Order: sequence, then structure tokens, then C-alpha cells
Amino acid sequence: MKEIEINAKVRENLGKKASRALRKLELVPCVLYGTEKNIHFSASEKEFKKLVYTPNLYYAKLMLDGKEYKAILKDIQFHPVSDKIIHIDFQNIIENKPITVPVPVKVEGFAKGVQEGGKLYVDAHRLKVKGFFKDIVEEIVVNVTELTIGKSIKVADLKLNNLVVVEPSNKTVASVRITRIAKEAEVAAETVETAEGAAAPVEGESVPAEGTAVPADGVAATAPALAPAAKGKEKGKEKGKEKGKERR
Repeated sequence: MKEIEINAKVRENLGKKASRALRKLELVPCVLYGTEKNIHFSASEKEFKKLVYTPNLYYAKLMLDGKEYKAILKDIQFHPVSDKIIHIDFQNIIENKPITVPVPVKVEGFAKGVQEGGKLYVDAHRLKVKGFFKDIVEEIVVNVTELTIGKSIKVADLKLNNLVVVEPSNKTVASVRITRIAKEAEVAAETVETAEGAAAPVEGESVPAEGTAVPADGVAATAPALAPAAKGKEKGKEKGKEKGKERR
């Protein structure tokens, strides 16, 4: 971890009134926990900008009236309207005691799912890890090269040396999801395939001859057979014609 040096002074006067007075002077009231006795101090707001307003992980080297302390930022409070820093809690670093810090997540690699038209999402930009100060890393590197569409990397998939991720094991760190445009194209392709499949005749099925009327149910209509009475009339007409020829 990289360090940021902060020059501060131990506070003699405590309480809300004293804290308000410090803020008017653009000083931030702070507390350092984890020492033999909690230390109350203050420092200029400018001293904390590099420590607070950064995506990187740092620890603070606090210079308090000539004494040096290594500490990590434990909690910070901002003004609800101006967003100015109004209070900071620090945790003293003890080499042989584990600490918990939020470590930035860095993604590397060109995901296969992105090459196939998907979109990469980084679902966790920081993860809380627990371990000894000497083992804390500046960033957690996650390789997404093998991620395909619909797949994700969970906390349970991470392997960190001498560190424990203090997050739910099923928490998603990174994932590749199909885009809206790709999804619409996929649906359109499926619709075309379905339409083409419905239009093609089934193997072994006869195709109606040209000119044959085909009703809505798809069955070709055929001429109805002559009724028995109609057949008799036809035969009578033929016999009458033959007798007329004989008389002539």
C-alpha cells in the first residue's frame, strides 16, 4: 500500500462546540482508534483530499505533534448539503493484527463474450478484504478473458494470497451480458427461421396441382361424386339418343 503523509495536531478541547469552531477554521476533527488511548486530533481539510478523493488505496502516515502513526481510514462523514468533510475516524495499524480495508478491483483481458457482441459489466469496484498489513494489496486483479455471454465471476472464484474477502461468496464481481441490440437481432433471426420452416412442405406430403382450390385448412378440394339419381338420368338420355337414331 502507498502512503500519504498527514500533518495534524492533537486536540485539547473536545465536544460539539469545539468541533464547530475547528470547522470554521477549515479544520477537520478526527479520532485515531486502536492505540493505548484514543487520540483526538485535527488537520486541514486540504490534507485529506488525496486520501479521500481517489480510486486508489492508501494508508495515512499521521504526524501528530512529532509522533508517527500508520493508520487506515475507518469512517468518514460529509456535510449533507456542502459535501465538505466534517469528521474522520482512523484505525491504527498494528503489524501483527489483521485489518479490514476496501480494495479497488481492476479488470484485465478482452472477454470472449464481448467479442461475441456482449457487454462487460464490473459489478463490484471495491471489495473488503481482511489480512495483515504486509499482505494487503493495492488492487484486486480480475482476468475476464474466458467470460462468455451470460457468465460471471463471483467472490467465491477469487484466489488471494493470505487475504480473506469479507463479502458474500455469491456476490458478482464482473459479468458479460447480452446487449439489447444483440438480443433484438437474435429474436429477429429466430422469427425468420420459424417462418421459413412453416412455409416449406413436409417431406412425403403431396403438393396441390396448379389450379386446384385449396381451402383454409390446407386440404385440396376435389369434385364431388355424382349421386345415383343423377347417374340414372344420364343413362336414360343416352338410351333415348340411341333409339332416335334407329328410327331414322
